Amino acid sequence: MSASRALNLPRSVQVRADGTGVPRVVDGRQIELVRESWLVEDRWWTARPLRRRYWEVVEARGRNLVVFHDLHCGGWFAQSA
Repeated sequence: MSASRALNLPRSVQVRADGTGVPRVVDGRQIELVRESWLVEDRWWTARPLRRRYWEVVEARGRNLVVFHDLHCGGWFAQSA
């Protein structure tokens, strides 16, 4: 039996955002379109709350991507859409 693995885990990425926090470049790839943005706040009652700003974007090559800014640690992460 093979070991199971989680799919679509977030990976750390380098993001250049504009002055309002909108991602414009992800890992050196230009963002063509921002489809939507949403804020997730969860587990606020625990010692490890979750607070992230998500962005669904389209790269210049047409690839969809979901990136999020972890508002606790400050890091940027990506997941395939």
